[in-house]
Amino acid sequence: MLWGDYRLARLMNEMERLRRSFDRGVDGYASPPSYPAMNVWSGPDKVMVTAELPGLRTDDLEIAVQGRTLTLHGNPKPEADDKREYHRRERVRGEFWRSIELPYEVEQDKVEAHLEKGILAIALPRAESTRPRKIAVKSA
Repeated sequence: MLWGDYRLARLMNEMERLRRSFDRGVDGYASPPSYPAMNVWSGPDKVMVTAELPGLRTDDLEIAVQGRTLTLHGNPKPEADDKREYHRRERVRGEFWRSIELPYEVEQDKVEAHLEKGILAIALPRAESTRPRKIAVKSA
């Protein structure tokens, strides 16, 4: 990771931490985190994104990349036989959108996504045009 990328990622993390500390609900408690919970990390060749999506099927999910923005859209179908009377329901159900800014542009046609055991893993290869170039130093 380049030094500038590291500093930018650190700044973004700090801004998110501060936003959460000031983002209070009506009752005075911090609002719940965005859904789905996501982890994003990058290396020299790609960005990896994982998201927790328990109970979601692949046909209920859409993934889009435009420029440096990754968007997840889910619309899980309700279970037809779910006639339970819930006493407490904390797992999020229903349609959602979540967009995140990636650290650099990616090769959109080479993005791969896998959903296994409720964890979505997305590999986003770094665009060739954004990769650091080595500059040859010539001597006189």
